[in-house]
Amino acid sequence: MIIRIAGIENDSIVDGPGFRLAVFTQGCPHRCPGCHNPKTHPFDGGKEVDTDRIIQMMEDNPLLDGITLTGGDPFCQPKACLCLAQAAKKLGLNVWAYSGWTFEELMEKAETDKDILELLSNTDVLIDGPFILAERTLELRFRGSRNQRQIDCKKSLSEGRAVELAG
Repeated sequence: MIIRIAGIENDSIVDGPGFRLAVFTQGCPHRCPGCHNPKTHPFDGGKEVDTDRIIQMMEDNPLLDGITLTGGDPFCQPKACLCLAQAAKKLGLNVWAYSGWTFEELMEKAETDKDILELLSNTDVLIDGPFILAERTLELRFRGSRNQRQIDCKKSLSEGRAVELAG
């Protein structure tokens, strides 16, 4: 399956806990002012890569604790990102995803796109909400602005509401 990406960071330590394979998807409708990845905004930018190549990178790196789907917005390419998340799970890796949409907005979108629900079901932690420059902070781990939440996807899906992780 083909995915459009801006890049990949192997052994990232800033996109979630432990060593991570961070996949920067290409394309973002949010275009948040102050975004640290504005090159990921155009949907026709970046490059197309076969997900098998990225899965091979996961398999080849014994140090990985997980993968992070970021961007851009990975929920703009839910089918390809789902493929990566499922492969990561098979390898025993945890999955984090970043989205400018809130959990509630993604659940609404999932009503008409089952791949979004499946991607959420295969995601351990969702960092949700747009980056808001006025709420920018360096004090929160793995988040850029105070409005963003660390959502426990499994618990949230089972309770039918967004459940934030402590801390």
